[in-house]
Amino acid sequence: MEEKIFDTEFLKKLNNISLKASITMNQGASGSRKSKVKGSSVEFSDYREYTAGDDFRRIDWNAYGRFDKLFVKLFMEEREAMVNIFIDSSKSMDFGEPKKSITALRIAGVLAFLALNNLDRVCLNTIREGTLNKSPSLMGRNMFNHCITYLQNIEFSGRTTLCQAIKRKELNARGISIIISDFFTEGDIEEAVKYLSFKKQQVILIQLLSPEELNPQVSGELRLIDSETGIGKNVSVTASVLKKYNMYLNSFTKRIKECSSKMGAAYVQISSSDPIEKVLFEEFLGSGIISY
Repeated sequence: MEEKIFDTEFLKKLNNISLKASITMNQGASGSRKSKVKGSSVEFSDYREYTAGDDFRRIDWNAYGRFDKLFVKLFMEEREAMVNIFIDSSKSMDFGEPKKSITALRIAGVLAFLALNNLDRVCLNTIREGTLNKSPSLMGRNMFNHCITYLQNIEFSGRTTLCQAIKRKELNARGISIIISDFFTEGDIEEAVKYLSFKKQQVILIQLLSPEELNPQVSGELRLIDSETGIGKNVSVTASVLKKYNMYLNSFTKRIKECSSKMGAAYVQISSSDPIEKVLFEEFLGSGIISY
């Protein structure tokens, strides 16, 4: 992948956009989202231990002198959101032209940029098999380059069990959880959404499919090989078979939409061939995931 995913001109377009959060934050450090707690944005509330990415200007040096540890001051009215971005890094995501993996990383990069620009805290989580690997908690616009470095080092291989992996994530505060996946996974997606909702997360599902999956242009005698298991199957592709495939795909995506609606989650389907501007300013804006 190229060293820079986004050029300067495109990043400028992102400055007037922020992640849209419909839930009210009542935990976290000083940020740009309103809290249930009454008070002014300059009214002191509490301390918490410093973590990488915190604004060093909020360090209480008197507390450091007493405890030999770094603490940051929390204020009462405005709090940050914790934004977790879950990226399906299974082998099926490395399919398509353009590859779903490239588009997934670009979408994750844009959403991380928007969150950091909004003074929210970001954690990037990669999912493979039933395991979950996470980046450090990042905060501040200057941490965007760390996000890009982390994303560029993600490898797409193996299978995935989304629900099992997501349940390994400890979520101790209200926040926003975004899943980027084709959702070709073992297990029940609804269970993962239920878990995140129970943990007071605003859930966003981004289903990423390739043009070949959305509208297959194949025919004749083929041998199809599962990219994750390596298992092959001989198939005679006819108009009737393609019709059944489209019916199954529509039924599959309909179940995800219905699950999202029932659980109060946002859902959007993206093609890996969609320009990132279209994804942002049409799909995300239209579905309420982002707002000006």
